[in-house]
Amino acid sequence: MTSSPSGAAGPSSESTASPAVVSAPARELLLAAASAPARARGRSLQAALREAVRSGQFTPGTRLPSSRDLAADLGVSRGLVTEAYEQLTAEGYLRAGRGAGTWVGDAVRAARPRARDLAPRSSDAHVGFVPGTPDLSLFPRAAWAAAQRAVLAELPHQDLGYPDPRGLPRLRTALAGLLARRRGVVADPELLVIVSGVTQATTLLGHVLHARGIDAVGVEDPGSPHLDALYPTTGVTVVPVPTDDEGLALGPLRASGVRAVLTTPSHHFPTGIAYSARRRAELLDWARSVDGLVLEDDYDGDFRYDRAPVGALQGLDPARVAYAGSVSKSLAPGLRLGWLLVPEALAEDVVRRKRTMDLGHPTLDQAVFARFLEHGDYDRQLRRCRQAYRERRDALVAALAEHFPGAEVTGIAAGLHVIAALPEGYGPEERFLARVAAAGVAVRTLSAYRHQGAGAGPSGDMPVVRLVLGYAHLPPSRIREGVRLMAEAVRGTPS
Repeated sequence: MTSSPSGAAGPSSESTASPAVVSAPARELLLAAASAPARARGRSLQAALREAVRSGQFTPGTRLPSSRDLAADLGVSRGLVTEAYEQLTAEGYLRAGRGAGTWVGDAVRAARPRARDLAPRSSDAHVGFVPGTPDLSLFPRAAWAAAQRAVLAELPHQDLGYPDPRGLPRLRTALAGLLARRRGVVADPELLVIVSGVTQATTLLGHVLHARGIDAVGVEDPGSPHLDALYPTTGVTVVPVPTDDEGLALGPLRASGVRAVLTTPSHHFPTGIAYSARRRAELLDWARSVDGLVLEDDYDGDFRYDRAPVGALQGLDPARVAYAGSVSKSLAPGLRLGWLLVPEALAEDVVRRKRTMDLGHPTLDQAVFARFLEHGDYDRQLRRCRQAYRERRDALVAALAEHFPGAEVTGIAAGLHVIAALPEGYGPEERFLARVAAAGVAVRTLSAYRHQGAGAGPSGDMPVVRLVLGYAHLPPSRIREGVRLMAEAVRGTPS
């Protein structure tokens, strides 16, 4: 398919450009568009022409066939082609002059081939013990769908407008009641902000603290490695602070000079300890002495299997503790639903930052969760998860005792992971990890959770291997299989 002479010369700056021969790929693209159903044919032709320009099949300065010739070649009406040319000229993809024909414009540059696939990928291991994911098959689809139907039927029209950046009042009220009842927090609905998870809660506070002149935040070491990348986006530096058997070590915390710290006191990640009563009191005394703030990440505080969960730290001093949580471990992380309970002194700044960040959380999702709370569905879901996860933890502990005699499981009976210290002789870590990976098992060691810039601590060449084993997402049979595969992979290793 070639352009036909129109009898008119092109613009003087383009007099040396020759009419283009439409490439085979471009011709196939346009023919496919021309064969679309009649009602969609015009839009399809416009989309095909855009793609031909964007992909570089039509290069800048190329003269296109006349509308009459292209229509005849494609078997469509001339008006359809004329309309497509006019639309793409208005958008800047093409340019035309009276009597000069239609040319590909200079504004568009062909997209470069994508260098690599940026989508996150899950492990392809046969059994994955990497912590952090709940059992997504436990998501209460029927109850959630029923709540959605009810909300769509009853939600006032005005609630579909731009929401209060703090969140739907109905949800904040229901959530305040739940947190006070289950976690022992001092929960004022006016100080609750609905967020898209603990990550957004952390980011919000990072921005607010930075604006107030606090440029460093202490984090537990070992702890969540993603904080090393998260806080710097808010202008705040991460300062690793070591932990001991009771919680965050107060000596290093005082010596660090920070005035804000992020903690997981009810079930520390990853060591699995619960902060002692003495350490909780000392941490709050530190915060008062430096006019500071504690951010409490209560990421799995509802899941305690040997006794009632320890109440949240925030209940002891609401003026010094910001409390964050989410449904990521109890329902599904894909819901992106969480909460941040802030001290009154920070509330206005946090709400202002939330408004500028995203104009508030989606109203329909909030209303569904509110109804879920009000009707007791969330309590039922927590009981269901707690029973399932306790059985899986028991299966993991029993499998470790069978296949790794002498292994010590440390930390409290809670949450979605355990720490297992294997008997001496299975190290170094690199050799152990390489062998179990070859057997199709994905697992991490405690040293993987050290922060950048942290001081001396567990390293990959230590003789004692300490595993961080997530189990919530695995049925008991897969847990037993994974532990067996690990043992077979390293059988004969101990000296």
